[in-house]
Amino acid sequence: MSRGTLFDKVWQLHTVGTLPSGQTQLFIGLHLIHEVTSPQAFAMLRERGLPVRYPQRTVATVDHIVPTAGQERPFADAMAEQMIRALETNCAEYGIRFYNIGSGSQGIVHVIAPEQGWTQPGMTIACGDSHTSTHGAFGAIAFGIGTSQVRDVLASQTLALGKLKVRRVEMNGSLPAGVFAKDAILHIIRKLGVKGGVGYAYEFAGSTFEAMNMEERMTVCNMAIEGGARCGYVNPDATTYAYLKDRPFAPKDSDWERATSWWESLRSDPDASYDDVVVFDARQVAPTVTWGITPGQGIAVDEAVPRAEELAEEERPLAEEAYRYMDLLPGTPIAGTKVDVCFIGSCTNGRLSDLREAAKLASGRHVAPGIKAFVVPGSEAVKRQAEAEGLHEIFLAAGFEWREPGCSMCLAMNPDRLVGRQLSASSSNRNFKGRQGSATGRTLLMSPAMVAAAAIRGAVTDVRTLLEPQR
Repeated sequence: MSRGTLFDKVWQLHTVGTLPSGQTQLFIGLHLIHEVTSPQAFAMLRERGLPVRYPQRTVATVDHIVPTAGQERPFADAMAEQMIRALETNCAEYGIRFYNIGSGSQGIVHVIAPEQGWTQPGMTIACGDSHTSTHGAFGAIAFGIGTSQVRDVLASQTLALGKLKVRRVEMNGSLPAGVFAKDAILHIIRKLGVKGGVGYAYEFAGSTFEAMNMEERMTVCNMAIEGGARCGYVNPDATTYAYLKDRPFAPKDSDWERATSWWESLRSDPDASYDDVVVFDARQVAPTVTWGITPGQGIAVDEAVPRAEELAEEERPLAEEAYRYMDLLPGTPIAGTKVDVCFIGSCTNGRLSDLREAAKLASGRHVAPGIKAFVVPGSEAVKRQAEAEGLHEIFLAAGFEWREPGCSMCLAMNPDRLVGRQLSASSSNRNFKGRQGSATGRTLLMSPAMVAAAAIRGAVTDVRTLLEPQR
């Protein structure tokens, strides 16, 4: 078993006790809620006459169902309006901080918690959303949970969980030009598989991750869940502390010095023991595109869709299913595949640095005829900052739509949806069947810069060919 890792230290510090099942009763330092998985949980509390145990440790926002083309109330979708009203009512009744539309701080839950300074090293964090692993970028242990567990945290501030093994996922070296954090994590998932992390926490380590800024680390940890890991994290360091300093809810003054000293002590020990270690070379990572129906079915942009005989035998049935669903022929180069919709946003890639990289590609160019391309900032703060830098003007001049904050087409619980067999180039995190709103719609995952390149060319394009000086 692992020993001396950040995961072990944080787990031990938050252990309340051991349950008869053998699971740990784990104290949850921060609980994040949104409008989709919380209404039923609050209803369960009312049925039992239970209060919210520590309302000051719960923070709410609205993100999944909000329209991004216009956010006037009431929403045109009656169910969406019902959901946001339920959240407004529940937060008011139980005294929970709520970042509503127009507050200046609303946005995707995994964007707003870090930017407000709620997410901090050494925390245990839970949210009724799969991609809560995002917060591990700060050296927190963060879990996505189900509705009944949302109820449990509201009522007791604890969760019953089995302790995970820890795998050190090490990557060293500098990522080549045109290769981003999204490519790094898609490459890792391709190699380890979508089930490779089952039963594990992933510790992302090595010089590649150490050189990343916090937004890049969040992208990597966000998709740890897509590799089967229950959570993923990066040890806190000077980059972490610089990001957090002066955030609204970060420690202040003398508390800051005590906090950073404690955070530093939580780092994995130099002689820590891991249950498994895998090592990657950043120089081997290329701009990556998914071709199939799981995030593990990815290839470099200059590769061809793999033939079944090139895959492990156990991977072939899913590959055959993906060929049929995606209408992609084995052996066909992925570059040049025509797209219909290009989406930049989501909790994976809707932050300011993501928009900056996409804007670099869009500047001085234009979206190809017939392509629907749109950009959705991850929060009101991101939108405000992007507009202050003039990024929205670049996108609009290039033919992209500039939207209001929300989850948007990542999961299409709002009006942003694919239609029919449309093919989407998406900076989001899942390419499952029907994920982007159409039961027959198709999704290719890639970095924001790659999405911008696809929008400009109207097809999957190696972003590196657009990095060269324009002539």
